[in-house]
Amino acid sequence: MKNLTVKSSIIVAALLAVGFSGCAEKAKSCNSVKAVTKVDNRDSRIAQLQAELAAAKNAPARVITKTVAGKSELYPPNAQPGKCYARVLTPAKYEVRTEKVLASEASSKVKVIPAKYGYKTEKILVKEASNRIVPVAATYKTVTEKILVAPATERIVTVPATYGTVTEKILVAPEMTGWKKGNRAKNANVCSTGDCEQVRGATGEVMCLVTTPAKYRTVTRKVVKTPATTKSVPVPAVYKTVTKRVVVTPATTKSIPVPAQYKTVKVKTIVASATTRTTPIPAVYKTVTKKVKVADSVLTWREVKCKSVRY
Repeated sequence: MKNLTVKSSIIVAALLAVGFSGCAEKAKSCNSVKAVTKVDNRDSRIAQLQAELAAAKNAPARVITKTVAGKSELYPPNAQPGKCYARVLTPAKYEVRTEKVLASEASSKVKVIPAKYGYKTEKILVKEASNRIVPVAATYKTVTEKILVAPATERIVTVPATYGTVTEKILVAPEMTGWKKGNRAKNANVCSTGDCEQVRGATGEVMCLVTTPAKYRTVTRKVVKTPATTKSVPVPAVYKTVTKRVVVTPATTKSIPVPAQYKTVKVKTIVASATTRTTPIPAVYKTVTKKVKVADSVLTWREVKCKSVRY
């Protein structure tokens, strides 16, 4: 029983070592280990571990390897049964180095040298040369000339018609043929039945077809010998003699040159232009001492020698 208690104590110590070694990586693991250390009822925990140990002792031996990739592995890589491992923190390494650093960069100082001025006499233009325009009056003369008042034209004159008298026979009634009742009288203008053949059973009425000759009348009338016409009569042009004033030479202008005007003045001029003078200022360095990290802190698994571990 004593041996089991010792073995249980070793298992608890190993669990605590694993828990403490993981504190540097996982805050959650640290909290779980602290929770285990704060349990006051240790006897019940020991009894539970003893039961697990007995079950493991009776069970066939097996190796369980669990690794987590990266530098923050929770379990030792390539662990072997029967060996113990502890997570070791190798602190970062620092060196104290002295180096020369730039305090202020190189520069230059610029000084402006103002320009120098003087005076000189100079002839300047006050008024430019120009031309003055002078009018020249026109010249006139009086002339007499014949001018056209009305141009030559033509006047149209009417020539009346001439008439004559003619006598002519005109038809009043044309020759006509018609039926007339006959009588016994012998008259050339009527139908005569005196010589007519007696016809048995005749009633005594005779109808004759009589031709009445045409009737004429002699009349005198006025006729046109020559019809009315027109003729063109020339009308000569009308002229008038007038006296008028005419231009001999038209009005013009002439240009008279006006010379330029100058004035002598005193002018301020630059004798020497403004310049700059540059003075270089060297860079300033200072020596400083500082702590430089050479290597980062590293968490590694290291094999530790423990008393024999049984399963």
